Amino acid sequence: MSRLRILILVENLPVPLDRRVWQEACALRDAGHEVTVICPQMRGYTEPEEVLDGIRIYRHWISDEARGIRGFIYEYATALWGEFGCALKAWRRGGFDVIHLCNPPDLLFLVALPFKLLAGVKVIYDVHDLWPEMFEAKFGRRGLLYRAVRLAERCTLALADAVMATNESVLSTVKKRGCKKDEEVFIVRTAPNKLPTDVPADPKLKNGRRFLVGYIGVMGNADGVHYLIEAARHIVNLRGRQEVQFVLMGSGPEHAELVKLRDDLELQDCVAMPGRVSNEYLFTALKTMDLGVACDPINNYNDHCTMNKTLEYMAFGKAQVMFGTREGRYSAGKAALYVMENSAARLGDAILELLDQAPRRAEMGQIGQNRLAHELSWERSVVQLLRTYEHAMGGRSPV
Repeated sequence: MSRLRILILVENLPVPLDRRVWQEACALRDAGHEVTVICPQMRGYTEPEEVLDGIRIYRHWISDEARGIRGFIYEYATALWGEFGCALKAWRRGGFDVIHLCNPPDLLFLVALPFKLLAGVKVIYDVHDLWPEMFEAKFGRRGLLYRAVRLAERCTLALADAVMATNESVLSTVKKRGCKKDEEVFIVRTAPNKLPTDVPADPKLKNGRRFLVGYIGVMGNADGVHYLIEAARHIVNLRGRQEVQFVLMGSGPEHAELVKLRDDLELQDCVAMPGRVSNEYLFTALKTMDLGVACDPINNYNDHCTMNKTLEYMAFGKAQVMFGTREGRYSAGKAALYVMENSAARLGDAILELLDQAPRRAEMGQIGQNRLAHELSWERSVVQLLRTYEHAMGGRSPV
């Protein structure tokens, strides 16, 4: 395959913060291609244009992350406007052969459509999440807007020359909805790559306590962080276990409300919520923690999601407790203890069960590291990523 000019679009996170997108961009660069990424200005990444590690990045303004329906529409309208403007800039400055759409949302086909119709640009659809299920989990109902979301998904699938899915359940769903053949869809799993697992631990993060329980990730209304805060109350106040410290790292539209919930429950001393943290803080916390938690509730959306936090706990050899989502159970395997109902009390009891069994935690952590190094390694995903591009180009060199 000849050298390609690739344009990657991502709406919900900037690069390099979005690790999956950044790893894909770097893998394509390493394969000899010219890569440009368009993403939003948010979460501390506000430079409108820069070149980082040989990858050109255009960032555009976007409204605050959506909470209600009105905010949902405004966020995506501003995203489309910004991304189309950046795509035109990239086209004028040298053009591109492939446009790589990272969902959510599934509206980015509107940016790709004129380039495909007028210039024959190939389109790759990178399905991070099933957007209709995400919409239903976020707003708790269907209706006219939900039907519009389903239509956008179908349009994106119809436009795509090749489709990438993060796991088997997403692959099965998009094949059915898009009437895609086996040779048109590829699994490119999310997996951390070359994390600094040898960083030193920092006992100060334990705040003088024996154990540190950690969470990393987005704090939105579909992420279940309130379950973990309520589980902390169950552990500290109802079970009387004062030796457990929690650190909940991440930001999102619900962060302020979750801090208020923590404060209302009088857990300020044992539950730290620093918001978005630096990589240095994150990796140190991962090294220090005794146990990781994935509190994404069991529902039709989360059942299809491969969570980054789960894989990052595994990379650092940490046992974890999680609600038993289908893809969560596939990813972690025997490296996690599963709670099979959305219950804060049961989540808290499972956390204590593992904290009280150090040898079991160590064994689970080793299982997780081994699984990530072999079955779920990023190197395997890179092979599939390049195969996706070869299929999209039809074995032909770019025009």
